[in-house]
Amino acid sequence: LTDTINTGTINSNMVTGIGLALCERLLMEDRHLRLCLACRNMQRAEAARSALLASHADARIDLLHLDVGSVRSVLTAAEEIRSRYNKIDFLYLNAGIMPNPQVNLKALFRGLFSRKVIHMFATAEGLLTQRDLLNSDGLQEVFATNLFGHFILIQELEPLLCRAGHRSRVVWTSSSNARRSAFSMEDIQHGNGTEPYSSSKYASDMLSLALNRHKNNQGLFSSVICPGLVMTNLTYGILPSFLWSLIMPIMYLIRLFTNTFTLTPYNGAEALHWLFLQKPESLDPRVKYHSLTSGFGTNYTQPQKMDIDEEMSEIFYSKLLELENTVRRRLS
Repeated sequence: LTDTINTGTINSNMVTGIGLALCERLLMEDRHLRLCLACRNMQRAEAARSALLASHADARIDLLHLDVGSVRSVLTAAEEIRSRYNKIDFLYLNAGIMPNPQVNLKALFRGLFSRKVIHMFATAEGLLTQRDLLNSDGLQEVFATNLFGHFILIQELEPLLCRAGHRSRVVWTSSSNARRSAFSMEDIQHGNGTEPYSSSKYASDMLSLALNRHKNNQGLFSSVICPGLVMTNLTYGILPSFLWSLIMPIMYLIRLFTNTFTLTPYNGAEALHWLFLQKPESLDPRVKYHSLTSGFGTNYTQPQKMDIDEEMSEIFYSKLLELENTVRRRLS
């Protein structure tokens, strides 16, 4: 039996998000899976569990409270996971936030009628900024939720992920918005910038590469996916609802000419599902696996080389270890 831990989508409705779509597809693939939905909002987690059981009545689905934006919550959840399970085969790191998004409306409407409209929606470059805050741990909120909490979770679950004779998988939900230009090694939490979401996603790409370098020989393999442009609560929160009503017809029209507009959570989970079926040794650690949907609605996965290098990812990994030590000392 397979124990699969899915961290869900923080600040998104698990009943309609990529996390739920992934669980649905995994159960369709193997009804004997044991799933654990680790979520901050337990009411939504219960709703997601009920939705899954409605179509898979005999499924084994556990729930766990976890707020990856809080180190204490991560430590408590990890202790509970270690007490429940003997091993983890898949750990899906799907949680993420984009607080206080600010859209350059002038750039948006100018881009809608330009040749760069697809690139604009795919990357949000020059279009989207956020205003980040410090959390209760004294960390930048986006960095803590999108990356550092996941890193601590992996560290805490190493006894279940790195076992002799056992292979485990960590899968990060990244973004095409992950850009090297948004990340600074002198400011890894992006406290002085205006694109913390992009920075955190680029950081997850680098961390995945470093994890493979350090953990492959212990049986742990890490991969990165991009779900494409998916309409979830996180996406809808970027613009007022009336603007989405105006834009959506244009987006469906554009979809005829690009494959990155997956739009639905089911389509966005394509790469996550595809990776579930692959042997980890066959995967390229420097590649991001993209969920794509053709104009005729066909879903497929395509690998694309990431703009990262090993030296930079190694430096970043060392900085994370230093920050981990600092935070643990502070908490104790």
